[in-house]
Formats: sequence, C-alpha cells, structure tokens
Amino acid sequence: MKKELNRRQFIQSLGAGAIAATGLLTACKGKRDGATASGTYQDPPIGKMTYRVNPNTHDRVSILGYGMMRLPVKGGGMGRENPDAEIDQEMVNRQIDYALEHGVNYSDPSPAYCQGKSEAATGIALHRHNRKDYLVATKLSHFAPETWSTQASKAMFENSLKELQVSYVDYLLLHAIGMGDDGMGEFYSRYIDNGILDWLVEQKKRGRIRNLGFSYHGDVKVFDLALKWHDEGRYHWDFVQIELNYLDWNYADEINDRNTDAVYLYGELHKRGIPAIIMEPLLGGRLANVPDNIVAKMKAREPEKSVASWAFRFAGSPKGVLCVLSGMSYMENLKENLCTYSPLQPLTKEEDQFLMDIAKDIYNLNTIPCNECNYCMPCPYGLNIPAIFAHYNRCIKEGNLPNKGEQDPDYRRARRAFLIGYDRRVPKLRQASHCVQCGECVTHCPQRIQIPDELAKIDAFVEELKLSSDTY
Repeated sequence: MKKELNRRQFIQSLGAGAIAATGLLTACKGKRDGATASGTYQDPPIGKMTYRVNPNTHDRVSILGYGMMRLPVKGGGMGRENPDAEIDQEMVNRQIDYALEHGVNYSDPSPAYCQGKSEAATGIALHRHNRKDYLVATKLSHFAPETWSTQASKAMFENSLKELQVSYVDYLLLHAIGMGDDGMGEFYSRYIDNGILDWLVEQKKRGRIRNLGFSYHGDVKVFDLALKWHDEGRYHWDFVQIELNYLDWNYADEINDRNTDAVYLYGELHKRGIPAIIMEPLLGGRLANVPDNIVAKMKAREPEKSVASWAFRFAGSPKGVLCVLSGMSYMENLKENLCTYSPLQPLTKEEDQFLMDIAKDIYNLNTIPCNECNYCMPCPYGLNIPAIFAHYNRCIKEGNLPNKGEQDPDYRRARRAFLIGYDRRVPKLRQASHCVQCGECVTHCPQRIQIPDELAKIDAFVEELKLSSDTY
C-alpha cells in the first residue's frame, strides 16, 4: 500500500497546537491515588478535557470516547474474558457517571459486543442523564448471512434504539466493512443489494441518525469504493472509524498484507475533510504491554507517563481526529486515560520520530499481530487461540523465546520456561496441536491473520522443543 502521507506531513497536520502544547503542564499533577500495571495513576482534573468539533453537525466531541466492548462483570474481570458472566451494571453506571463528570461525552456500544449485552448496559447507564449531555454511537453489526435481509437489518437498528433507550443515535456505523473472505461481496450483500444503506440515509433525513459513517477492516478496495461514492455525492460520510496507532501507521500492511497502513487511511480521510474516529489506539493492549527495553526508553523520556499514554497521544494528535476510543473496563483505566486527554498534549516532531523508532523496534520482533479481540472464538474444536498467541508473543517480547538452538547457554532455561508457561496458560486440550485447519476462525479475524498457519508453526515449534530433551 502506497503511503500517501509521510511523517513530516503528519506532524504538519497537527497544527499550531503541537507547538503550543510544549508549554503545558503535565496533566494530573494532583493527588496520586493508585497504580496500574503501567505505572501510577492520579486523580484527573475536571473541566480540562480536550474537545474536537464535528464540522457536519457541530457536535463538541470529547477526544476520549468510551468503548463499550469490554464491560466489567460481576465477580471481577470483563465480559470478553468471561462471556457467560453477568455485566456489573452498578460498576458500569459508576464509570459512565465518572466519565461524564470529567468530560467524556461519546460512548460506543454495538449489538455484537459483550454477547449482545453492551447496548442495554449502555442505555441503562446513560438514560439516567440528560439526553443533551451525551453522544451515543452504535453499529449495524449484522455479520451473519441470516441477518443480511432488509427485514432483519431494519430490526437490528430498531432494537438498538430500544436497548439504548433513545429515539435517535448520534453516530451510526456500517460495522467493519471489508471483512470476510469476500470483502466486496459481503459489503454489497450487507448494505447495498438489500437496500439497507439507502434506508439508513432515509432514517438520517428523519432525524433518527444524526451522523452516518462506517468502520473499516480488511479489503482496502471497499474503503476506496466508499470514499469514491462520497466524492461522487452518491453517499455522504459524516465520519469514518479506522484503526490507527503508531505501529499500524507504517507497519499494518507489512505485518499482515490483508491490513492497510494507517498513514494511508488517515491521509484519504484528511484530504477529504472527513472526521476520523480512532479504534485500537493500543492494538488490543499490545502497545500497553511492550518489551521491557522499550518501556525503559519511554520511562527515560517521561518517567511519570505511562506506556499507554504515548499511544493515546499519538492517536489523538492528528488534525481531523474527532475521537479516540478506549475500552475502559476498570476505573483505573478510565482515570489514566482522562489524565492523558485532560488536556491532550499533542506530539512534537521529536516525539513523533521517537515513536516511529519504537514502532520499528516492535515490528522487528516478528510477533503475531493478534489483538486478543476474541472474534475468532469460540473455536469449534475448543482451542484457546488468543491465549496461544498471547503466550508466544509474550515470550518474544520478554526475550524468552528459545530460538537460538541448544548451543545457546540460556537455551535450557528458556525452553523450560516456554513449555511450562504454555501448559499453565493454555490447557493441553486447547493448545495448537488440536487445530484441524478448518479455517473458520480466519473469516472472523479483523486482522486477517492466517490463524491455522500460525497455529501450525507454533505447534511445530513446541514439538521441536519437546523433542530436544526428555523432560522439562
């Protein structure tokens, strides 16, 4: 994919705010009240949230948006880790209240999130507040072919309004266009052939949708076609949601040729003046859990800042970014992100180059680009695919992958640590050796990872380690 916007142009797009921000005091200099895995978090200030104005509807949108994919559940944890657990509505209410108090006015549920429970939970939490005080987005998440009919698609939208307890949604997305083995074919089946996109345009005219846009994953031809229609006046996109972070800026396509570099996606939106909503600023947590040597580099520059804050600043800095989504399951996640964006301190040119160098270091690790989104789950054969990939990636990032051969003096220790850790993290019946190469997981992966191939590589690697010694 041709990179249409280089780093210099990116920094120029930040505007004068990047220069002015150098004189700002670091946010959240107040009382420190806890700690996260990435460092300390502090009480965020009230009234300091950074806002961006939507040029279409003139909405004043908080740069931090509340992603409702990872809601807390009773007993601790989050719904994605324990899909059968009941959502902790009291905690959701508390966190939404806190977010609104500190200026976060954009929430992002979906019919597909939290086993279909996220819209209802969001609706309960938001309905307790004045409708004018919040903006709510949702999606037409009709991924299964049986939901592609006109009737089923309309029913999904109507149910979203019911669950959210609203008469209109502020932002409605065609969810994940370009996904699937046949991205273009599925796009037409889901939105065009059934007339549903034209129907959504009509709902916008009726005031039931205030902003109409799409989120993009997969086939870039679908992304380009949608923007071509925008240019021709066939359909007007009020916003577009894209994956953008400092690793995907230049390396999304390089890591997986089915993905598209963020520099291209952002550049195409920026030159058309289409506001961008940003998803995956942390790449599913990968950019909050970077190798120790990279943590050291970041802490050397900003000892008081978390590793995650670097990624959030990168995502929020470009001109035309309307909102950056974060799935904040825990209050400490919310507080830490509020600190980063209250107010946002845009990247300087030097800091941008620093992150480009960091991205190159991460890319060279050759990890599997899994965000642990769990879209590939459940596996029909019981594999825990995200856990397998997470263990493999973690060993790479920590420098504990026994891949230098038995002549390496550290080989025996690294081998033992890898195998024992693998058995502890992934039960034997759910490990890569049980993959039958059915390929069902591939069609659901937003990153378009060739999951069976990667599982086969890991299984072969594990078997090689086991054969290199009698015991571990």
